[in-house]
Amino acid sequence: MARKEFVKLFEQNILLFDKLSDKLKRAPAFLAGFPRQQLSVLVRLHLGGPALLKEIARREMLTTPNLCAVFRKLERDGLVLRKVDEKDRRNTWYSVTAAGEKIASQAMDVMRNAIEGLFAGISREDENALTVAMKTINNILTRMEITNA
Repeated sequence: MARKEFVKLFEQNILLFDKLSDKLKRAPAFLAGFPRQQLSVLVRLHLGGPALLKEIARREMLTTPNLCAVFRKLERDGLVLRKVDEKDRRNTWYSVTAAGEKIASQAMDVMRNAIEGLFAGISREDENALTVAMKTINNILTRMEITNA
């Protein structure tokens, strides 16, 4: 019984987070001149470190050709580096440049401000309850990630 309740709550939370994410996406553009998709790829690459094209495509739920177009623009703007894997030349690694890190950090600051605005109307009590719950969730999911790696 507890497992079914957990699954149902997890499902509901996914839907609620999707709705909150949609509200954030409707907020004004993060940074002038950079489409959201480019910023999303840049921020995830900044946070996750160097990654293969196919890994990034899976994470971003983009086709490889669409992601290649995003990377061409980011590379042309000097925000990412592309390096062919010497061990397997079919693989290409992408990483963020210093300029890319600066833009990613700015985008993250804007996103944090948008999140703060989204939750500005909740009580301190609710904010504290959410904080405790999210810390618990993060700790459990981190342990799961480590043991399932």
